[in-house]
Amino acid sequence: MFGLAGKTALVTGASRGIGRAIAVGMAGAGARVAVHYSGNAQAAKETVAAIEAEGGSAFTVQADLAEPGAAGVLIDAVAAELRGAPLDILVNNAGIGAPGGIGTVAEDDYDRVFAVNTKSLFFLTRKALELMPDGGRIINTGSGVTRIAFPEGIAYAMTKGAVDVFTLALAAELGPRRITVNTVAPGIIDTDINASWLRGNAEAQAAAASRAVLGRVGLPADVTGPVLFLASEAGRWTTGQVIDATGGSDL
Repeated sequence: MFGLAGKTALVTGASRGIGRAIAVGMAGAGARVAVHYSGNAQAAKETVAAIEAEGGSAFTVQADLAEPGAAGVLIDAVAAELRGAPLDILVNNAGIGAPGGIGTVAEDDYDRVFAVNTKSLFFLTRKALELMPDGGRIINTGSGVTRIAFPEGIAYAMTKGAVDVFTLALAAELGPRRITVNTVAPGIIDTDINASWLRGNAEAQAAAASRAVLGRVGLPADVTGPVLFLASEAGRWTTGQVIDATGGSDL
């Protein structure tokens, strides 16, 4: 029930971190994967190489989702590769941070984090629905910060709150087409974006691990399981939900 053979998936922000783990996991389950990246072409090629080394199928697509119109350009590029075949699964994973509290976030940073994390997600999904058959899957990467107060990244947290609302509303709209829409919300994950404060810092590692009742820092692969469930036939009756993937942080 967790197999994805014969399906095609687009994973945004798939060149590194959580996105790469999801892309590799989906390919391992049998899907052909469109690996989206913004600027790091080499990292995206490495994701494809990792997939192909395990016998999977993948290709890269590029778009800077902070730019106006980029969502449409991206979906057009995917459509060109698919040559009339459907896009069965969309994983809206691409996102950026915006550190700072209410008194320190610059207006340009606020605009950019909303452009990438919410605006591009909205319009990319709308365009992708033109390629998606009934019974498709949309999975958004949210964050535990919608449940756990995160004042040191307030603008980022606001974008993820918007993602949760988008998930709920779109699930209701697309229900008649049997397209499920869900969010997977990770906690602290050991990725490049957290490397500057987490890696090589035993005190930070211990503090981060102590927040999860499961007693460790999350890994990108920990997010893959819930995504595969939601993307597969096993997840056909789950929609409009936020799946917590924080390891029980701050319970």
